[in-house]
Amino acid sequence: MSKLLLICGVDEAGRGPLAGAVYAAAVILNPDKPIHGLADSKKLSEKKRDALAIEIKQHALAWAIASSSVEEIDHINILQASLLAMKRAIEAMQAQFNIAPDLGEVLVQVDGNKCPKISLPCEAIIKGDSKVQAISAASILAKTARDAELYALDKQYPLYGFAQHKGYPTAAHVALLQQHGVSPVHRRSYAPVKKLFLG
Repeated sequence: MSKLLLICGVDEAGRGPLAGAVYAAAVILNPDKPIHGLADSKKLSEKKRDALAIEIKQHALAWAIASSSVEEIDHINILQASLLAMKRAIEAMQAQFNIAPDLGEVLVQVDGNKCPKISLPCEAIIKGDSKVQAISAASILAKTARDAELYALDKQYPLYGFAQHKGYPTAAHVALLQQHGVSPVHRRSYAPVKKLFLG
């Protein structure tokens, strides 16, 4: 009997923002418990993402969420920090759910064009979040986890409007950054922040 091939979808959220950690999630969906409405997290409303995130956590065979800090982003750059967050999510999922070889062969599919350094076979898929359901699920978990962090940071640093723009470089965010200066959770390696920080 051939072993089941399990697809582990991996995606990140938060490469573009000027503040906060970058998040990644790894998800192995359960073929016996399909989740309807999975799509690239950017194409879903926040309410729909939140509802789907609960369903994914309830029904997936395995899932995990991890992040790379602002300090790590500034130190190793956003691409490397994103890959590191993906690696952490995959390893956390393996540890938590005991994805043993007897369960089936695991193939990791990552959204984008680069794979993290992991022990499992891995392939990168451009626009994978709209092609592979497990990647869509991972994009939803990463995005909802990151949004939750930005709501928490909004309470901690109320001057910056993080709850509204989630750290993305909107005109309002850049104006507040110029007005109040750089917070401890802003990414100092990003041009608009760097300019203020060094200026």
